[in-house]
Amino acid sequence: MKPSDPPVDASAAPSTTTGIAGPTRPGEPLWAMAFDADGRGRSVPPAQAASDLDAFGGGFLWLHYDLDAADLVGRASEGRFGPTRLATAVFAPDEHQRITVEADHIGGVVADLARPGAKPVPAGRLHFVLGPRSLVSGRRGPAESPDATRAAVEGGHTVASPTLLLETLVGHVVSAMATTGQRLSDALDGIEDHILDGRPRDDRRRLGPVRRNAVRLHRQIAGLAAVFHRLETDGATDNVHGPAVAAAARLAQRLDALDRDMTLQAERARLLQEEVSERIAEATNRQLYVLSVLSALFLPPTFVTGLFGMNVKGLPLGDDPHGFLSVCGLSLASAVLAFAVIRLLGIRPPRG
Repeated sequence: MKPSDPPVDASAAPSTTTGIAGPTRPGEPLWAMAFDADGRGRSVPPAQAASDLDAFGGGFLWLHYDLDAADLVGRASEGRFGPTRLATAVFAPDEHQRITVEADHIGGVVADLARPGAKPVPAGRLHFVLGPRSLVSGRRGPAESPDATRAAVEGGHTVASPTLLLETLVGHVVSAMATTGQRLSDALDGIEDHILDGRPRDDRRRLGPVRRNAVRLHRQIAGLAAVFHRLETDGATDNVHGPAVAAAARLAQRLDALDRDMTLQAERARLLQEEVSERIAEATNRQLYVLSVLSALFLPPTFVTGLFGMNVKGLPLGDDPHGFLSVCGLSLASAVLAFAVIRLLGIRPPRG
């Protein structure tokens, strides 16, 4: 379901509609969802929802913005999204992964992936401010986790708190990264089988993108894990952020396991690249050996034919009617002698 074109129940009141249109004015959220005490979410008009984040019904509120279209720094400086310093830093253009705890709010910037079908971006980011009864998030460009989470909520998935909503958002990111990692692993399996079959030349071109993607994914996962380990440390000093600390511990555990897998995939790709290079070098050495032997075999006959081809007086066999055959035999004998010298010196082709 697209945020800009969801189905609307014409008979329902605005506060209970199952979908809303995209922002009608610049700076409005892409969507706003209100969750009741049972964790069931419903879409609400963005203008209505943005009026009071921490006092919306008996549940909590989720606002999601397109940061390319909405400048939230000004609103954050007015204290509309929580502590001014925290919210201003979160919605600033800085895309560095980080997390900050201040009073009863948590703000951060974490890695996300581009939405399927969108133009790939090197490092998507999800910006968020988590409050006691609200979650305000934003992204630049189409991202995977907000759309996937919204679709899950509209499909009946219940979320009991803003902390669990954030965990659901990041969980979709982790799942997408794990799926990408599995695709890279499958690609490496195919390349490895091809190498073991003795046909490594075409795999050097295929290994480059696989290794590059594995290294990039490892960087994102490592940064994301560090963010939630930081939240474990910073939030463990009081009881206010106990649920957030527990969620961070669960996410960090998943990310640590995924990071180990991606590290292994990147190392595996590097080793396969080295093996492909070694096999190509061995094949090249064998070819050079053949060329070298051929050059050595033809060198003496070339010398003989060049010697007898000189246009000077006094050449031997010049008046012999069988001189041509004699020179051919001498050339052949010199080639055999050169081959015997090569074998006597122990020169052997490289073994594959």
